[in-house]
This record gives sequence, structure tokens and C-alpha cells, in this order.
Amino acid sequence: MTTGDARRLRADAARNAQQILRAARQSFAEVGPDVTLEEIARRAGVGPRTLYRRFPSKEDLVRAALDQTIDENISPAIELALADRDPLRGFTTVLEAAVAVVIREHHTLIAGNHSGALTVDVAAPFFESLAELTRRAQAAGQVRGDLVPEDLPRIIGMLVSVLWTMDPQSEGWRRYLRLVLDMLTSPAASPLPPAVPMVSVLLRDDRSTQ
Repeated sequence: MTTGDARRLRADAARNAQQILRAARQSFAEVGPDVTLEEIARRAGVGPRTLYRRFPSKEDLVRAALDQTIDENISPAIELALADRDPLRGFTTVLEAAVAVVIREHHTLIAGNHSGALTVDVAAPFFESLAELTRRAQAAGQVRGDLVPEDLPRIIGMLVSVLWTMDPQSEGWRRYLRLVLDMLTSPAASPLPPAVPMVSVLLRDDRSTQ
């Protein structure tokens, strides 16, 4: 095999992997978190053997799908936010990106819970960046000074909890993001009681309706 042939094979394999991951995310969104790997392979236009060769288990596939959506949606928002000279605007950018991803990728995240792919390290870079943006905004006097890193996952959880009460296409969640931001930036805010340690953060597997 020539060097050119080897490169083409690697390029084909990379394209197949990306195609499978996009099909997986679409399948989770349309069918649900329990969609089979065989159905995902069919939607991706590849044989089951091709899928299993690249992703031996559902956990492997879901973790790669989560990594893909983070690379496409969260990492660029973090990069933009950290480069922003306005810390509060950067903080807002990352919060908006996070809630939008939870809406769009809800069933992928649930599949991550079910398969064991959604581990603490998946979200760690996001929360580390959010904590840094919080510190910058606090130093600039834009965010209340008694906010601590343990508050951040809970604030995300509060925002996510409203999603199951509305049509996700309505973008009604932006109303509650604005309310949260106003509470975090209010100069007349009351002092907070002490924060308690984190235990666990679980995604809901159902969506209640109004």
C-alpha cells in the first residue's frame, strides 16, 4: 500500500466516524436515548461492522458524540468568552451556549447517563472556564462577590429545569436566563447563606408538560 493510499484510508475512516457521530446525535434526538447501534449505523449509511469497529460499545459512541457536540458548540463559546474584554458578556455567552446544548442534545445527554459515558470529566472544562469567567466578572464588580464555584452547576441545573415546562423551540428559557443574570448582577442583592458541598448532578429522563 502506498503512502497516498494509507492517507486516503485514514481520511475515509475519519469521515465515517464523523458521519456516524452526527447520525447518532440525530438518532438520539428523533428516536430517543435507547435507539440501537444498528439503527444508528443504518442512518449513517454504514454497516454495523464499520460502526462497531470504530465504536465497540454504546458508551464509546455516546462519549464520542458528546465530545463532538462540545467541540462544536461549547468550546468555541468558551474561547470567545475568555477572549471577550467584558467578563459579564463572556459569562453570559457560556451560559447561553450551555443551555442551548442541553435543549438540542437532551437525549444524547440522557444516553450518556444510561451508558456511563457522561462522567464528571466531560463537563469539567466547561465549569472550570465558567468559574474563571465568574472570577473575572467579580473582579470587575459585575457579578456578586459571594458567588462560589459550587454555585455554578446548581445555577445551570436551575436554568435547565425550566426547559421541561415549555416547547424547546420557543426559546422561552431566555426569559429565565435573564432573570438569573439580573439576580447575579444586582447591586442590591442580599447576602447568601453558606454554600453546601456538591453531591451529584443527574439529568432528568422525562419531560413534564405544562
